[in-house]
Amino acid sequence: MDPKIKLMLLDEHAAEGAVLFGVSPEDLTFIGGFQNFIYSYNRDEMKYILRFTPSTLRTLEGLAAEIEWIRYLSENGLSVSNPVSSVEGKDFERIQGNIMDFYVTSFKHAPGRKIGYPECLGNSKLYEQCGCITGRLHELAKLYKPMAKRHTWEINEYLLRAKDYLPSELQPILRALDELKVHLASLPVNADNFGLIHGDINVGNFTVDESGQITLFDFDECQYSWYVEDIAIQLYYLLYVFGEDSRSERKVQYELFIKHFELGYTEGGRQMPDGWKEQLKLFLRLREIIVVIGMHRSWDLSQPDDWTRDFLQDSRIRIMKGISLIDEF
Repeated sequence: MDPKIKLMLLDEHAAEGAVLFGVSPEDLTFIGGFQNFIYSYNRDEMKYILRFTPSTLRTLEGLAAEIEWIRYLSENGLSVSNPVSSVEGKDFERIQGNIMDFYVTSFKHAPGRKIGYPECLGNSKLYEQCGCITGRLHELAKLYKPMAKRHTWEINEYLLRAKDYLPSELQPILRALDELKVHLASLPVNADNFGLIHGDINVGNFTVDESGQITLFDFDECQYSWYVEDIAIQLYYLLYVFGEDSRSERKVQYELFIKHFELGYTEGGRQMPDGWKEQLKLFLRLREIIVVIGMHRSWDLSQPDDWTRDFLQDSRIRIMKGISLIDEF
């Protein structure tokens, strides 16, 4: 999250939002967030999430579309973290801040647990389950007729404001981004390969129960894009942890993910998107640029740790060369 925004949600704002959802402010526990402020609370022995979204990042229509999308997926059998209405029966509430307003939404806490690093690496069962839920989500997206509309991929906040977040010495990344956007815009668009996606599936945005079933949450980045982007994002976060001296391990991870993800995605006769393996490289490059932009927006990089320093150095080289994490296998 932009450090400036972090200073703008005060305790009284959080308390006001809690009351609108029938929650005692004393019951809120701050648990973090990247673009939003996320709190947890308990009610009737159930756990819930209360989310505060800066009005500078989302529109009313965009929030309405997000909630509508989640409810549609849930009603059609996908395991997602369901929205909870406010005391007045609204999907979200708006509170006034000193400098900006905030939208408040609440969700049921996803059952199960998160699987982080290094447990998620080399986990073939997990990758098959990821493929299964992603394939089902895309299958439902092809049938979806929304009332409210989300933005398309090129309106992503990171892409629109890249020049504001990147320091002057990284401005060449903007040229690489512009070239990539032109390439992406030339890709075929049809009902079988393009639609509403989750936009940020990774191990931080789902839980896994004892049976291995995944529950998705955090649809804040949902957007219209090529379905392969949802696949590339998952792959990216399983590969970027490997440095350049671990390229062979990265290749093993890539091959394992592709094999088992495809098994899950095609379960029940579903088809992978046309040209998905070739397009993975493009969307891995896009995600890398977004990650670098996000790090400069939200992190203090004046004294990075060793991993962050090495990652940013390697990442900048890949971006400037126009290659992805899998190009050199």
